[in-house]
Amino acid sequence: MRLHCLAFVASLLLAPGNQVQADDAPRPRVSGISPHLAMFNEESECGTGAVVPWADRLWAITYAPHKPKGSTDKLYEITDDLEQIIRPESIGGTPANRLIHRESQQLFIGPYVIDAARNVRVITPEQMFGRHTGTARHLFDPAGKVYFATMEEGFYEVDVKTLAVKELWADEQVKAGRHADLPGYHGKGFYSGQGRIVYSNNGEHGPEALKKPDIPSGVLAEWDGRADKWTVVRRNQFTEVTGPGGIEGNPNPEADPIWSVGWDHRSLIVNVLDAGKWTSFRLPKTSHSYDGAHGWNTEWPRIRDIGEDDLLMTMHGAFWRFPRTFSAKNSAGIRPRSSYLKVVGDFCRWRDHVVLGCDDTAKSEFLNKRKLKGEVAGPGQSQSNLWFLKPEQLDQLGPVLGRGAVWLKDDVKAGEPSDPYLIAGYERKSLHLAHAGETAITFDLEIDPRGTGEWTKWKSVEVAAKGNVWLDLADAPPAEWLRLISRSAGKGVTAFFHSSNVDRRGTSPDAMFAGFEAKTADSGTSLLHVRGANYRTLRCVDVSDPDRAAGDDLNADLELRPSGDREGAAWVKAHCTPPRDVISVDDASVVYVDEQHRLWRLPRQDASLSPLEFPITERVCREVCTERDLLNVEGTLYELPAENAGGFARIRPIASHGKFIADFATYRGLLVMAGRHGPGDKAHVPAGSSAGGLWLGAVDDLWKFGKPRGHGGPWRKTAVIAHQPSDPYLMTGYDRKELVLFQRGAEKVHMTVEVDFTGNGDWTRYQTFEVGSEPVRHSFPEAFAAYWVRVVPDHDCVATALFKYE
Repeated sequence: MRLHCLAFVASLLLAPGNQVQADDAPRPRVSGISPHLAMFNEESECGTGAVVPWADRLWAITYAPHKPKGSTDKLYEITDDLEQIIRPESIGGTPANRLIHRESQQLFIGPYVIDAARNVRVITPEQMFGRHTGTARHLFDPAGKVYFATMEEGFYEVDVKTLAVKELWADEQVKAGRHADLPGYHGKGFYSGQGRIVYSNNGEHGPEALKKPDIPSGVLAEWDGRADKWTVVRRNQFTEVTGPGGIEGNPNPEADPIWSVGWDHRSLIVNVLDAGKWTSFRLPKTSHSYDGAHGWNTEWPRIRDIGEDDLLMTMHGAFWRFPRTFSAKNSAGIRPRSSYLKVVGDFCRWRDHVVLGCDDTAKSEFLNKRKLKGEVAGPGQSQSNLWFLKPEQLDQLGPVLGRGAVWLKDDVKAGEPSDPYLIAGYERKSLHLAHAGETAITFDLEIDPRGTGEWTKWKSVEVAAKGNVWLDLADAPPAEWLRLISRSAGKGVTAFFHSSNVDRRGTSPDAMFAGFEAKTADSGTSLLHVRGANYRTLRCVDVSDPDRAAGDDLNADLELRPSGDREGAAWVKAHCTPPRDVISVDDASVVYVDEQHRLWRLPRQDASLSPLEFPITERVCREVCTERDLLNVEGTLYELPAENAGGFARIRPIASHGKFIADFATYRGLLVMAGRHGPGDKAHVPAGSSAGGLWLGAVDDLWKFGKPRGHGGPWRKTAVIAHQPSDPYLMTGYDRKELVLFQRGAEKVHMTVEVDFTGNGDWTRYQTFEVGSEPVRHSFPEAFAAYWVRVVPDHDCVATALFKYE
């Protein structure tokens, strides 16, 4: 059969909700993304390091990895009518720093200094070596000088008039000079105030950091500008360091707070420097794709002013409201807004939009390789784009979800409070308490109702020796924060929270996906490949259509043209065909065996769990944002973290669609998906343009497919062995959860449902059911959540354990 690619493109560009284009804009914009604004380089990655409104223009820089001496990255100037100007002064590098210097009326962005008349001066790598990660106001001469920091702990002082550079601490890649010698590496945040410079890094050297996300990593540190060494504030992974003054620096530097955001393997961390003292708070993680002790997966999370009452914070896949007045004694108001899939390096308010600079398509997959993707060629050229959203859209993306701990198998002291953990802003929240001690422990739960640091005891909970307790926090009094205090010393203590809002999405895909259909015998297969060699096009090859053997190319204007390149199309077929037999489906669920030989099960869309009608020939896994994989299997899309960030154990469902998607890739910041479409689209096809049906949008449009749902389980008429656990079955990210158990046999069998609350394989008893030949049905409490679930029988039998997620 012949599928018409441009027909699908044309119809969906005009679909309600998928076109955001000004009346006078000559170039297309899809879901807030203008393909002609894509930024390219010739490196292994092309992320957006900074995006700043200045001098009646929008300015952006991109970065390449590990390029302290410059690269093919550019400085971009963007006009009101979205003309992209590549500045000739561009020298590239790995920059993510930005500061507006009020007194001299200059923007410092990357190695560039831009005045109010848009004249650009450059500080060369020979003058200031390193990967620039931050620029901050000077402690002693704020009108005349600024500080620069590099990712390898180089610190410099720069005269704002002459741009003369003085080295204060040598970049660790330079042998000569004094070195800060801070623990961790991979510098991120940099700010000044309260008589000190504050610097953060979020990574760790060494082979363990490439595999284990829970080893010690990163640092938050400070320096008074004169001492001969730095002071370590906290040994954790930190990124953003800023304050109420944001990009201009704090207006009252002696009194204004400084904020830093980071994380460890337990949860997110917010540190605030207030009146010379650091105080820590903890927030849930939405996504685990940002984990990894090496620190490469986070890019540059920010807290920025977008013209609203609250600031906007990005961290671990969530948009957050962050109060401008946040301090140790005024900590109320941090709220989750929504989940997102894009990788965001920086963002700002420009005119009536929030503009997010993204890290979309990297030529190198770095460490993010897995058998689900196979040995398929990566994109031919690295590229990223800007994403324009109306402020209200920040509340309309993925559902609010959070998971995290204050203690995770930690030994705790008697009477010592945990860090405060955010419980405000979530409709559903629960707490799992466990410990490995030989005697019972009583925990006091305290709340801070108004974020003033005044704590009130809510209740006490006793946990039996080596026991566990699950608490629905719905009956907790209204409060911002909750903390725990153990009345006695505890061994291997875990206090893990699951939080969410009701997923109010329906089960019907948005109109923008109207062209997708269910898989049939003649669905065909299309392959997508982002081309290299500066062609800057996307090749679409319909392998089921011999008449289009050369394929078609999609360009910046979203025009699809016959390529005439049979040799190139043959290369795509040879190097971009998805691997086969990497994932399977049985009559109970989807089955995957990972690189560590662990078996995992996922839900199916087929409620009858009938045999798979058609073999899996479509692509199931591909990187769609830098170091972020999208898994598409059995009608559900999942976010799949890299192996060094938890891998399959930390998978999260995005949406269920039940449609056929042959292939997907990112191009010029857009997600491109190939599938089937209905015959009604055929009338839109210009003569000579045909290939696999294409859909284009933002990766975060995928939430609009509909809420995740599914059927299945670890057993379906399965011969099971006494006391042998079933395979793990996914539970996280689903809204309403039901279970049915039954078995063949005259005698009753006790089946214990166990859950993994932490995602680390720490299995805990939930409930034991007495099961005969009649089905036993159970609905889980609304607030109940865990990463994985399994079932353990006490006798041999033929059993069924099936879950229904809605």
